[in-house]
Amino acid sequence: MGAKLGSNLAEDDLVEQHEINVTPFIDVMLVLLIIFMVAAPLATVDIGVDLPASSAQMQPRPDKPVFVTVKTDLSVAVGENTTSKDGLASALDAATNNHKDERIFLRADKAVSYGDLMEIMNALRDSGYLKIALVGLETPPAAP
Repeated sequence: MGAKLGSNLAEDDLVEQHEINVTPFIDVMLVLLIIFMVAAPLATVDIGVDLPASSAQMQPRPDKPVFVTVKTDLSVAVGENTTSKDGLASALDAATNNHKDERIFLRADKAVSYGDLMEIMNALRDSGYLKIALVGLETPPAAP
């Protein structure tokens, strides 16, 4: 409750002011706003994901897709033919008739590390194949 002193009132006749003082309320709201602005980025946490499973709808495949497969022993196969990482570019040129704009379907075993898969993707990019599609399971596995 506040009191308003007027020049024409006597000291004993104090009039009550019926307005709410919102200054402390605004101060508290600004402090809370700052706290939430600082704490919001900290609330995001990295979540472990199972990358090989995909729930995306199946896209139409070309008549003769070119598959590059990375097996668990890190051997690379273009179609059905196993090749080395160094011979990957020439094997792809033979499989695509030297069409660099053809989409390459890259699939890897679940046990292949992300770094090894990125090495193969870099080799594909360095040899001029920029359209790369990652192949996963068509339906996610059932939860235990």
